[in-house]
Amino acid sequence: MRRHLLPLALLTALLPVAPVLAADPAPRPPPASVASQLPRVAAPRHYALEVTPHAEQLTFDGRVTIDLDVVVPTRSLTLNALDLQFDRVRLTPAQGAPLVPTVRMDAQAQTATLQFARALAPGRYRLAIDYRGKIGTQANGLFALDYPTAQGQQRALYTQFENSDARRFLPSWDEPWYKASFDLTVTAPAGQMAVGNMPVAERTELGDGRVRTRFATTPRMSTYLLFLALGDFERAAAAGDNGTEIGVITQRGKLDQAQYALDAGRAVLREYNAYFGIPYPLPKLDNVAAPGRSQFFSAMENWGAIFTFESSLLLDPAIANLGDRQRIFTVAAHEIAHQWFGDLVTMAWWDDLWLNEGFATWMEGRTTQKLHPEWDPDHVDAVLTSRGPMQRDALATTHPVVQHVATVEQASQAFDDITYRKGSAVINMLEDYVGADAWQAGVRRYLRAHAYGNAVTDDLWRAVDAQAPGKRFVQVAHDFTRQPGVPLIRAEGRCVGGRMQVQLVQGEYTLDRPAKRALRWRVPVAVRAADGTVQRTLVDGRARLRLPACGAFVVNAGQKGYYRTLYAPAQFAALRGEYLRLPVMDQLGLLMDAGALAAAGLQPEADALDLMAAVPLDASADLWMQVVGQLGGIDALYDGDPRQAAFRRYAIARLAPKLAQLGWDPAPQEPANVQQLRLALLGALSQFGDAQVVAEARRRFAAFRRDPATLPADLRRTVLAIVARNADAPTWDELHAMARAESSSLLRDQYYGLLALPRDPALAQRALELALSGEAGATNGADLIARVAGEHPELAFDFATAHRAQVDAMVDSTSRARYYPRLAAASNDAAIIARLRAFAERYIAPTSRRDADTVIAGIQARLAQRQRRLPQIEAWLARQPG
Repeated sequence: MRRHLLPLALLTALLPVAPVLAADPAPRPPPASVASQLPRVAAPRHYALEVTPHAEQLTFDGRVTIDLDVVVPTRSLTLNALDLQFDRVRLTPAQGAPLVPTVRMDAQAQTATLQFARALAPGRYRLAIDYRGKIGTQANGLFALDYPTAQGQQRALYTQFENSDARRFLPSWDEPWYKASFDLTVTAPAGQMAVGNMPVAERTELGDGRVRTRFATTPRMSTYLLFLALGDFERAAAAGDNGTEIGVITQRGKLDQAQYALDAGRAVLREYNAYFGIPYPLPKLDNVAAPGRSQFFSAMENWGAIFTFESSLLLDPAIANLGDRQRIFTVAAHEIAHQWFGDLVTMAWWDDLWLNEGFATWMEGRTTQKLHPEWDPDHVDAVLTSRGPMQRDALATTHPVVQHVATVEQASQAFDDITYRKGSAVINMLEDYVGADAWQAGVRRYLRAHAYGNAVTDDLWRAVDAQAPGKRFVQVAHDFTRQPGVPLIRAEGRCVGGRMQVQLVQGEYTLDRPAKRALRWRVPVAVRAADGTVQRTLVDGRARLRLPACGAFVVNAGQKGYYRTLYAPAQFAALRGEYLRLPVMDQLGLLMDAGALAAAGLQPEADALDLMAAVPLDASADLWMQVVGQLGGIDALYDGDPRQAAFRRYAIARLAPKLAQLGWDPAPQEPANVQQLRLALLGALSQFGDAQVVAEARRRFAAFRRDPATLPADLRRTVLAIVARNADAPTWDELHAMARAESSSLLRDQYYGLLALPRDPALAQRALELALSGEAGATNGADLIARVAGEHPELAFDFATAHRAQVDAMVDSTSRARYYPRLAAASNDAAIIARLRAFAERYIAPTSRRDADTVIAGIQARLAQRQRRLPQIEAWLARQPG
């Protein structure tokens, strides 16, 4: 491996020219079948963009020349522009004099319409626009991030354009269908490094302390993938496969923290080149680290120049733990997968966003399991993937994986658990259904057919279906992506003549959807008999199987199916008797389904509680993690109920022996899942009020303040969080002083985040006021409020809505419809529902209230569950010894 601290311009000669399409197809507006908010009269071919940022004034100057094709006669051209001021506009036909249009800006529609005196004939034109724009302080458009260094405050500039913010940076056809190539040139102070999608093609000293940097031409791509960064950066690089150079870019002085990410990126890229069968097509792939944070994303897959917040990219050995390594690797695996699924082939419109995000989430999990099997020794990722989004998907406010998107705000709201995690879970199931080889062949066929272009979900389905004849694949895929919700498989069996006759009946798992509206799916189901043999069937309403042996059988064997399983009481009793002999993934699936079915009133609470009570100390760490999680979920159900103390005594008695067995300090060569379990146990026990855990955390914190080396990196964040959650005023002040004194932006963000964790409402109020002060940094204020909401949802929601003008400035405009309602999501107070509705009706467009409706539905479902579940839990607790 070699390391470079050289400007990107000096690397250009080392890198191959980026490949482009062999034949440049004529650009066309989207067909009628693909949504668009722009008139379908023209399409861009190429953008030549020159920008000059004025970082101190938070403004920039721009000039863009757009080669475009007019496809039908028109007297006007409408393109996207937001917060831009046009100074000069000229349209030049292939032959003839330039035309000067009148310009009408529409801030609400985020467009600029150019009106001409006469109709434009179909043909090729060149549109030149001189304009000015604003540099923001939140992660949308061109934005500034300030960060402390030993030399004082520094400012760096970055861009973030997904989903619809390139229009803040350049006038453009800012929709995914309108792909074009880009030439980007930036003029900036000579001491700063400029980073773009492509390598530097030319650097020119201007003689006035500035440098003009021109990047190589990009392949055809969507506007939201364009990228620029400027700052006092350093770059490390390594040779990857096929001549690609892998780079990591950090603020000066942090390059030593990037080695892990650099190694991870190179390994992931090699794996993807092999899996997709299409080599990564650009000459370089950088990952650019940025201080600060966003409420809504950790990284962005700009083609050739991934943007990642430092907390998900840099590894400081003094403070990093295993979770940090895992996060850095999985974020890199996700974003690099996008270089094919999203960048090379892009969804035609935001309806099919899941093609980007669901697939990248699935590739992230698949690649992590393959390259780091030690992190998931029991192969439990499949069950966690399949069950993860079901709570959201079981509410009537859910939506299909392929969803209708009509507005920019709706596109922003599409980045949710259904798009990412359900999309990934459905892919996991479908790959299992058709077989890994057929799935991969279909994916390769899809990518080859649509490279440098756009696609819809059915394009992928047809490509896979061609590899899986006779599977009814498209119908199954449509069932799970075109309609919302979670299937329920009811399973009953009886032993006849030494064989088990099993009946499977498909229904719906829902928390609030009326039964008369139950949905129907064709569900791929795998059933493992008592002798270990597996039979597969497609449940279309109902199905019957004859298993070769009587005894306990497992539905959803391997747990890759996206559905819940409800066993008849006799079958559940048989499984409970075999529970500890099942594979760990099936133990998890049975326990998670039992808890979820109890929440819906379909299964007794005692079933899940009995399973948890039966888990021995030597059981899998992953199974214990689930016990911790389910006890935490029940504890949250009790919030505000006087009976919570008794439940917490039981939970502490159940978990404390496991912590005692593991101890506080990691053992040498300890498995990853054991390390994670220790941290989960410490967090849960402190949440339950375990006095010994809290006291030990405080003791270790005091020692840490005297000598930071006394607190191992693997425990550091957990211990600090326990201390912060249980802080009194002097401790809060001490944490605050730590945050103010810290010069590392990574540590500083962590310390400020601690200030929002206390249970004490008075300290939570201080954190809320701090969030508005600007002290924690422009991108941390909204995060502080959201962290307070974890413990004090009503307080945080009421505070944010009372200071809406100030909070609005901390959250980008298209994300506010998500941010405010989510502050109340953990509430168990029925009174907040009216406040949520009033806020939504006043401040959120009717077309953008999905998050508000979902939060309200979640609170209502939880309140109904409290009424139904707590008496059953109390009755079970009363029967326990001691």
